[in-house]
Amino acid sequence: MPLKLINVAVSNMPGMPLTDAQKQQIQAVSPRIRLQDIGDLIDGERQGNADAGRKLDEVLAGIEVFFGAPPPRNIVSRSPKLRWIQSPLAGTDQFLTPDVVASPVILTKARIHDQQISETVFCGMLMLARHSLEHYRAQQQKQWVRVDPTILHSKTIGILGLGNIGQAVARIAKAFGMKVLATKAHPEGKYKNVDVVYPPGSLREILPQCDFLAIILPITAATKNLIGAAELKMMKPTAYIINVARGGIVDEEALAQALWEKWIAGAAFDVFASDPGPLPADSKLWDLPNIIITPHNAGHRADYAELVTAQFIRNLKRYVNRKPLQCVVDKKLGY
Repeated sequence: MPLKLINVAVSNMPGMPLTDAQKQQIQAVSPRIRLQDIGDLIDGERQGNADAGRKLDEVLAGIEVFFGAPPPRNIVSRSPKLRWIQSPLAGTDQFLTPDVVASPVILTKARIHDQQISETVFCGMLMLARHSLEHYRAQQQKQWVRVDPTILHSKTIGILGLGNIGQAVARIAKAFGMKVLATKAHPEGKYKNVDVVYPPGSLREILPQCDFLAIILPITAATKNLIGAAELKMMKPTAYIINVARGGIVDEEALAQALWEKWIAGAAFDVFASDPGPLPADSKLWDLPNIIITPHNAGHRADYAELVTAQFIRNLKRYVNRKPLQCVVDKKLGY
């Protein structure tokens, strides 16, 4: 009896197409794998091409595994044989549609972000603390201006979300000689490089202590608009906020007011409520002198596609051999 084929569909990640070599590496996992690249069909359907939609339906009807982002529309109802989705992203909010959450389909996520995102956090912290924005503006005007910097040593950082990225941030913070506070959904036990771990509902205890606040949380019903005007007013006027998580966790109107009225000293934001689109041109944040704005770039790196494909291949080998998958998302919790 011939071995049962495993139909695997892949699509390009945004701005990071899979190479032929990477597709060959996926195919080489097992002779049972039948690999199909459906990226062009997904794009065509999104552009209103009915023929692409019909061809995509034909492929989805037989797939067992999907790897790529974003997923095809209504992937569960169109893919009755689907058993596993691998997200190439750390955040899985675009995958957690009601049909996926309600289905038995396993969702796994990428876990390759701790190095680049933790470095981004400290890039923002150091730029804000050393007043790099002011120095750059002075340079543009050919002015020789000195501004007294803030020193990270002995300061307190609050890390909202102590996952693998948060723990990488804590490790670097300790190297700078900082006090580290953090929140974690299940704070039991001890965590290396963290002085105090709080449960999620502890902002009143944490925020007044922070000189720097790093937001590294998933976007869920519990974290949406977690930081608003009331929370910003709890912080020191010398404090800085860095958000490398998801837009929508911080109320942007309140943030703009806080920065303008100096409730806090500054911010570095890589994500906004407009994600996956750009920050709108009429956003008040663009005109503020004390915020660093980057285009959802914290998780990117030159070898991203290579690393995330290697992670998928490791998981695919486990799937073929009927072993438990790694980096499984709790679909009800959202991470």
